[in-house]
Amino acid sequence: MVHSSLIAARLLPPDLRSVYDRVVAGERVGEDDALHLFGHRDLNALGVIANVLRERHNGNYATYIRNLYVNYSNVCILSCQFCAFGAKKRDPHAFELAIGEMAEKVKTGLEQGITEVHMVGGLHPTLPASWYLELLTTLRALDPDLFIKAFTAIEIRHLAERIFKKSISETLGELKAAGLGAITGGGAEIFDSGVRDRICRGKENAREWLEVHETWHGMGMRSTATMLYGHVETLEQRVDHLRLLREAQDRTRGFTAFIPFAFVPETTDMAHIVPATAADELRTLAVSRIYLDNFEHITAYWISYGLPLAALALNYGVDDLHGTIMEEKIFHMAGAKTPVGQSQEAFVSAIREAGREPVARDTWYRKLAPEAVA
Repeated sequence: MVHSSLIAARLLPPDLRSVYDRVVAGERVGEDDALHLFGHRDLNALGVIANVLRERHNGNYATYIRNLYVNYSNVCILSCQFCAFGAKKRDPHAFELAIGEMAEKVKTGLEQGITEVHMVGGLHPTLPASWYLELLTTLRALDPDLFIKAFTAIEIRHLAERIFKKSISETLGELKAAGLGAITGGGAEIFDSGVRDRICRGKENAREWLEVHETWHGMGMRSTATMLYGHVETLEQRVDHLRLLREAQDRTRGFTAFIPFAFVPETTDMAHIVPATAADELRTLAVSRIYLDNFEHITAYWISYGLPLAALALNYGVDDLHGTIMEEKIFHMAGAKTPVGQSQEAFVSAIREAGREPVARDTWYRKLAPEAVA
């Protein structure tokens, strides 16, 4: 019997056969190839190629994590054009949670079986270094097995330069000692300086974002990488973003996964932008899987895509659907219409319907024991 993937490969358009053959042979595709794939209209053909790498890295497994999102504050010294989350202290929608309030949220999450708490916030101008260290130690005391994933690269730079007044490595070292287990991949947006000037002026540049992550990786730790697309960037700029991430991964091997998500414009200063289509979202995931050959995992962030489309993406190179989340704010304040959380049962059902084998994972994308998935 001829394997179905081989049958599908024979039906590929001629201009994609060479890419497919190189991927099968374990050869790396280049930036010109990625740009050609982004412009290709045969979406299913891209899925065939992307799934070669998905199966090579992950077999037929698809994962999810039982996690809780906590945003400690949205008070921020920046005013990014694409962001509906950040606020100034006196804005009506500004908030700042007490450490005890967050501890209660995490306690509830632990009772419901979470293995990770994911925390990000704005660049708060006045919270002292001791507050961040107390936050981490308080949550760590709740359960030594709880994985604390927190802070974007720009938050780390803000803490180092303005709050701790220490180097990036010293600041990360103190946070790690207090209980930080991973930093988040947020804030990467699109690395191109011209794009950043238009959508997030004042934020860190590509080199500065990469410096934080590579410093963290040099400490033996890991993180995720992201890309926010579907706003003012060109396809060439998307490819360049992927190139910089692939080169960084060649240097450190510290990224666990790549998580691209589409821009939600509705309540931002960029509300005039037409959102990415489902086809563009699937295409971006597939091309990311094909180009980022040194990343083990590609995550479809269901908050951005919706769970049905994220599950469909399991046929376009994706092997992970992210987590239960329970209380997402950033995308929803921008106008996202997806739920704020998902149940474990919903993930298991969606993954099985896509023909994959569901399994829970931890923050570093390691599969948990089967009995933890039931």
